[in-house]
Amino acid sequence: MGEQAGLAGDLIASQRPAPDGRRSGVARAGTLDAVASSPTDPYTQAGVDTAAGDLAVELMKSAVRRTHGAEVLGGVGGFAGLFDATALLGYTKPLLATSTDGVGTKVAIAQAIDKHDTIGQDLVGMVVDDIVVVGAKPLFMTDYIACGKVVPERIADIVRGIADGCSATGTALVGGETAEHPGLLGVNDYDVAGAATGVVESEQVLGAERVRDGDVVLALASSGPHSNGYSLIRHIISGAGIGYGDHAADFGRTWGEQLLEPTRLYTSPLLRLIGQLGDGLHSLSHVTGGGIAANLARVLPRGTWVDVDRSTWSPSPVFRVLADLGGLDVQRTEGTWNLGVGFFAVVAPEAADAAIAALAADGIDTWQAGVVSTGPRPDGDYEQGAKGVDGGAVRLVGGYREAGAK
Repeated sequence: MGEQAGLAGDLIASQRPAPDGRRSGVARAGTLDAVASSPTDPYTQAGVDTAAGDLAVELMKSAVRRTHGAEVLGGVGGFAGLFDATALLGYTKPLLATSTDGVGTKVAIAQAIDKHDTIGQDLVGMVVDDIVVVGAKPLFMTDYIACGKVVPERIADIVRGIADGCSATGTALVGGETAEHPGLLGVNDYDVAGAATGVVESEQVLGAERVRDGDVVLALASSGPHSNGYSLIRHIISGAGIGYGDHAADFGRTWGEQLLEPTRLYTSPLLRLIGQLGDGLHSLSHVTGGGIAANLARVLPRGTWVDVDRSTWSPSPVFRVLADLGGLDVQRTEGTWNLGVGFFAVVAPEAADAAIAALAADGIDTWQAGVVSTGPRPDGDYEQGAKGVDGGAVRLVGGYREAGAK
């Protein structure tokens, strides 16, 4: 598990008995503080500060507890998270859905401007929003933070962001780990990852097998780059000689603040949409690594194809500005950035208008971007499946709408 900081980081778990027999989720911080502050303690001399880990836990506890419902058992400081699975008895054939991911190099920007309160939401977006793709309701999540040095306020900011994202998606944050790795990571360096589990009724799983000829492909607006393509973003910013603390005139704030715009969370709106449309919603695609066409192709059946019409939207300003800075045609970035599309929903034609209205009511701009076809495929370059999935074929056609045009 690596070198543990404090109470095994931010672990939320079954409580352990204290020496006097009382249940206590918090270790005896006084003892730990005394040992950690001792100049002769070899672990402190090696660069691991267990007292800092304890303080980080204290700072984050209230935010984490807000994600807990009655199904979460235990408290802070144990070895494993406990989740009451009795609700699964109400399912005919419950399937557990699981996902794991990280935030990638977006964390480097957070570290550069010392702003860490939104990275947690990014993590929830990358992990939990993958679960809803199959129609699953998230149950619980765990996180992992590796850092060169535990700075309690920084770790607490990260975990509070994760907890806020969990609250927004109806996910219990039941465990985690903060590992201090001196000598491996710099004192200001860290990386975050997480895993989540959800549940879906077997007969209600969304996916390519539900998609039919004539289905409508809806595009759901993103809030920005989300958490993908940041290696290219950072390369462009560095090449342009721009600092993350520099003012970005196009956006009215610093470059770092603009590029840390949190990932939009789609889980709760999409679960409501599933409940509203029922069998009218056939498949969902989370537009993450691999870009627009490849991710849509993953949720289409083999033998189908879609032409995604670029003229139905204008890429968000941040993508246009970055492309200009890098001397790139925006179309060349379609396999890296989401360009303003965070999700696709493939729905029955008669359900399209209701879906657009429902998502708009949840604050998500949504529009028709294409139609599924099983007929003869036009000549041209298509993305055929992706990431090991033998799926449908997708290409983008036409030109993007001009900025500001309706």
